[in-house]
Amino acid sequence: MTVSIIRFGGSNCDRDALQALDHLGVDAEIVWHEDGLPADTSGVVLPGGFSYGDYLRAGAMAARSPVLNEVRELAGEVPVLGVCNGAQIGSESSLTPGAFTTNRSASFQCEHVHLRVETTDTPFTSAFEEGAVIELPIAHGEGRFEITDERLQRLNDEDRVLFRYCDSEGNVTDEANPNGSKENVAGVVGDARTTAVLMPHPERAALPDIAETSHAGVDGQGVLQAFVE
Repeated sequence: MTVSIIRFGGSNCDRDALQALDHLGVDAEIVWHEDGLPADTSGVVLPGGFSYGDYLRAGAMAARSPVLNEVRELAGEVPVLGVCNGAQIGSESSLTPGAFTTNRSASFQCEHVHLRVETTDTPFTSAFEEGAVIELPIAHGEGRFEITDERLQRLNDEDRVLFRYCDSEGNVTDEANPNGSKENVAGVVGDARTTAVLMPHPERAALPDIAETSHAGVDGQGVLQAFVE
């Protein structure tokens, strides 16, 4: 498997993703967005960061890059994962429904959160049991997931919500919602279940050496390992 990690001006988690995938023995490379996707691409990561300084809206400018046309063409054939700013890019380019906007606190939030696994029928959550609680870090100012009630009902009906913010016991409460996301949604899949976006960072909770010092654990390995497999 060859994973293309797309770098935009302002990306800052591309190397994190590369190191995490390398730890899992995956052939991955960072690809400058203007160069387009390599012909042997069999997986795509849209990494976190602040593409183009988050001008206009977070992810809005990167979503207009021609490489996203290539990503859309591959979606459904290969797994595509957007993380944090990559999630914003994914929603801005209509790879997935909904939008990510300013946190309820109107502040940048960097902390560990608990997530409840809502579905295991995806290439991103198949390593977990449904209802399992995992811990990943977040770092965003525009992570609040918004969507119409009608479209959210469709996501629920079609089992397309990946994770919900919860407490350590798996209870989905407003207190456990760090950014005010609708129904505590932290990640969703697109029409093709091989395309997903999520605000928490699995790549920042995947390396054992970092886990020892950050106390973040390695739950992110499950997301990335499922993506690879």
